Amino acid sequence: MQLRKLIDTTPMSGYQIMVVFLCFVLNMNDGMDVLVVSYTGPEIISEWGLTKSEMGWIFSMGLIGMTLGSFFLAPFGDKIGRRKLFIIALILNTVGMLSCYYVSSYTQMLVLRVLTGIGIGGILPTMAAITSEYSNNASRDFNVGLIQGGWPLGAILTGIFAAWAVPEFGWRFAYLFAGSISLVMLLAVYFLMPESIDFLANKKDENKMTDIKKLLVRMQKGEHIATVTLDPQTENEPEHSRNIYLKKVLSVELKPSTLRLWGAIFFGFLTLYTLMSWVPSIAKDSGMPFEMATYAGMMLNLGALLGVLAMSYFANKVGPKKTILVFLLTAFLIMLVYANVGLTYVIMFILIFCIGFFVQGGFNTLFPIATRVYSAKIRSTGVGLAMGIGRFGAILGPLLFGVLSDWQLSIETLFTIFSVPLLIAAVLAYSIPSKNLDL
Repeated sequence: MQLRKLIDTTPMSGYQIMVVFLCFVLNMNDGMDVLVVSYTGPEIISEWGLTKSEMGWIFSMGLIGMTLGSFFLAPFGDKIGRRKLFIIALILNTVGMLSCYYVSSYTQMLVLRVLTGIGIGGILPTMAAITSEYSNNASRDFNVGLIQGGWPLGAILTGIFAAWAVPEFGWRFAYLFAGSISLVMLLAVYFLMPESIDFLANKKDENKMTDIKKLLVRMQKGEHIATVTLDPQTENEPEHSRNIYLKKVLSVELKPSTLRLWGAIFFGFLTLYTLMSWVPSIAKDSGMPFEMATYAGMMLNLGALLGVLAMSYFANKVGPKKTILVFLLTAFLIMLVYANVGLTYVIMFILIFCIGFFVQGGFNTLFPIATRVYSAKIRSTGVGLAMGIGRFGAILGPLLFGVLSDWQLSIETLFTIFSVPLLIAAVLAYSIPSKNLDL
């Protein structure tokens, strides 16, 4: 039996589930590292006397780093291996977060957010790739979607911690906490994370079957060792075709899917990161005390967590394209309601929860979509480039929101403006023509 078919058609073992769980926790760690800026934003503005535009740059510099990581770091997962890539990215992430505890100026903060972002940008697409590769076909979409739930869970835990620690110890302490978690994850990956079995299969290495067979034993598939074979195209492909180039992702076959995927991620990120970055500050500006404003951000991420879980279920049952269409169209309508209905605190919290549920639940459907569009040999590169292109939207969104806020545009107008990208993302994602999405 061919290796890929063996993994696709047999039940997932405890070892495979462990790999998926480790990716879930990695994503939770990334959620902590990104969203800690959102929760500490009001205190940073107060200490350094920043305008909202200047605070928008702190949000966006982390996203610039994530874009650089997606473009230049994540593709190395197809060349040096997913495991080594994780270790390199986590070192950058950990150094960037822990150093924020000692930051003393606005400029230093901008530099450290770029460094942290590069690490996160390398982790996210690689994480989706290795989850896809260790999952069988029956649970692949669910697992790739499920691990995205780690992000809002990490954000919720960070919010709970920040609501207690920031008033007591100052905003820098939140970065020390998040950086310590990154260090723990670095150790966990070093000792527990295996190499991608698809990466091993595509290596030009005479001993690769020995490594693959060891992994099959750990995956409780040892009875197939004597009969397992590699995919014929893996065995016979010339070496130069193993190198990953942009022209492969933009080949005649993949170009229509790639361009629509890039557009959907760009517009989805534009709204998603604007909401994640600014909701606590918006809540505080509405008159909420710091703790309650922090809980508003937590409500957004609680909705996101449940939305991701629901998305994972529906993506596995009815397919990712139908799921993303329904979720993002619903999110578009809810944001319009938020912009045009008088808000009490109770209504605000309910709508923030619903926005998190449908915006992030819908957006994260793009991860199972992306892992199905690209084959294993170019998956880290394809997903990494897609996330890198898309993150220009993530950079633009929070910065644009800050500028428009300084221009005195109302929250109602801003939410109306930032609802439109969700509509565009839904249409682009639904129109992706890849035949693999029909499986």
